[in-house]
Amino acid sequence: MPPTVSADATPAPELGVTDIAESLAAIRTATATRVFGKDDRIRLALACLLADGHLLIEDVPGVGKTTLAHALADALGLSFARIQFTSDLMPSDILGVSVYDRGQAAFTFNAGPIFAQLVVADEINRASPRTQSALLEAMAERQVTIEGRTRALPQPFTVIATQNPLDHSGTFALPDSQLDRFLMRIELGYPPQTAERRLLAGERDTNTPLAPLADAEQLGRWQAAVRSVHTRDAVLDYLLELIAFSRRRGIFEQGLSPRAGLALRRAAQAWALQDARDYVMPEDIQAVLPAVVDHRLTRRDAGEGRASALMREQIGVI
Repeated sequence: MPPTVSADATPAPELGVTDIAESLAAIRTATATRVFGKDDRIRLALACLLADGHLLIEDVPGVGKTTLAHALADALGLSFARIQFTSDLMPSDILGVSVYDRGQAAFTFNAGPIFAQLVVADEINRASPRTQSALLEAMAERQVTIEGRTRALPQPFTVIATQNPLDHSGTFALPDSQLDRFLMRIELGYPPQTAERRLLAGERDTNTPLAPLADAEQLGRWQAAVRSVHTRDAVLDYLLELIAFSRRRGIFEQGLSPRAGLALRRAAQAWALQDARDYVMPEDIQAVLPAVVDHRLTRRDAGEGRASALMREQIGVI
C-alpha cells in the first residue's frame, strides 16, 4: 500500500532527462573508482540495468567481472547476492529449500540467494545445464516455482552472470534459450596500462562499500523513464532493417527474434537517456548493437568477425 501523503504536502518534482543523466553520470563515476579504465563497459552495464535486462560478462578470470557487479549494486543501493557456480551446485542451492522445523512441527522455507535485487551468478558455465536452467524462470518471469508454489522475486530483479571462455576446462556452454534471456553480453578485457598501474599502486579500496547514490525505487523510476524515450519512425525503420538483415537466408544460423529486437530498442533508449536525450538516434543503436546481438547470432560461414560488425558493414547508419 502506498504511503499516505498529507493534504499540505508538496509532491517531489519529476526529474527531467538532464537531472537523470547527471545522477547516472555520478553512478558511473563512483563505479569507476572500483573498475579502472573501463568507462565504456560501465556505461553498457548500467544501460542494461536501466533497460531492466540481465547482463552476461564473459572474460578470463581476474579482470574485474564480479567487482563491476558489486560496485553497481552498491552505487544503486540494491540488495546483493553472489552465487559461486560449481559442477556440484544444485538448483535448491540457488532457489532455496523447505526444512522441517521440529519446534513448529512444520516445514519452513529457507529462501536461497536468488531472492535478492541483484544476483551475481559467478562462473555460470561451470555448473551443469540442469542447475543453469534453475535461473530460466527467474530471469524470464521474475518469479520462481519451488515445491509447487510460485514465489515472487524482489523488484527490481537483475542477474549479472560471469562466464569463463568456453575453451577453459570444466565449462558447459549455455543453451541458446538461456543466452537469449541476457539482454547484453560484454567483455571487460585487460585494463589499460595506466589503469593497471593505479591498481598495482593500491589506489582501489576493495574493503569499503560504495556509498549508495540511489535506491530500488529510484531505479524503478529511471527504468520507467527509459520506456518513455521516444523512437521516431525513421529510427524504427532502421532497427527493422537490422533485424531483417539478420534473418536473410545463408548469413546467420538463425535471425534475431522479436524479443531481441525489443532488447535492442530498450538498450538504445537507455543509452540515449544517459546522454540526457528523450529520443533515440541511430548512433544509440550502433553503440549497443555488439552487446545485444553478438551472443544471439552465429555466422554460417567460417569468416572471422562478429555479427554486429557485419551488420554495420552492410547496413551502415542512416
